[in-house]
Amino acid sequence: MVSLLSPQDALIATMILMSAADRNMSDKELREISATVDLLPVFEGYDRAQIGRVAEAVTQLLDDEDGLATLLGLIDQATPEPLRETVYAIACDIAAADGEVLLEEARLLEMIRHALKVERLAAAAIERGSRARHMRA
Repeated sequence: MVSLLSPQDALIATMILMSAADRNMSDKELREISATVDLLPVFEGYDRAQIGRVAEAVTQLLDDEDGLATLLGLIDQATPEPLRETVYAIACDIAAADGEVLLEEARLLEMIRHALKVERLAAAAIERGSRARHMRA
């Protein structure tokens, strides 16, 4: 992966990483990624062709022994301060998209929170909001 990610690439990488956390990229998670790119203002003007390239790079990095740490470092470097909570919120939404957050996903969310230095109280609020958005009747 190119060491210089755009902030949008970092968001895409985070969503792909979260989706792959349980070793199963569900259709719901993939739809959530697509909807996120379509709806959020941070992606205005983003070249959707980049999504495949970023996904391929994430997959290759995760095959390396220290790939997860490297990827989290790249995401951290590419994410400006005002977008750190946004990245965490998007990660939470991807984790919650298929109705439950598995242990592997919860651990990865914690790693992302630490890498991006999102405060615990802010993270709890973000997590609760994500849970509320993905509730089923």
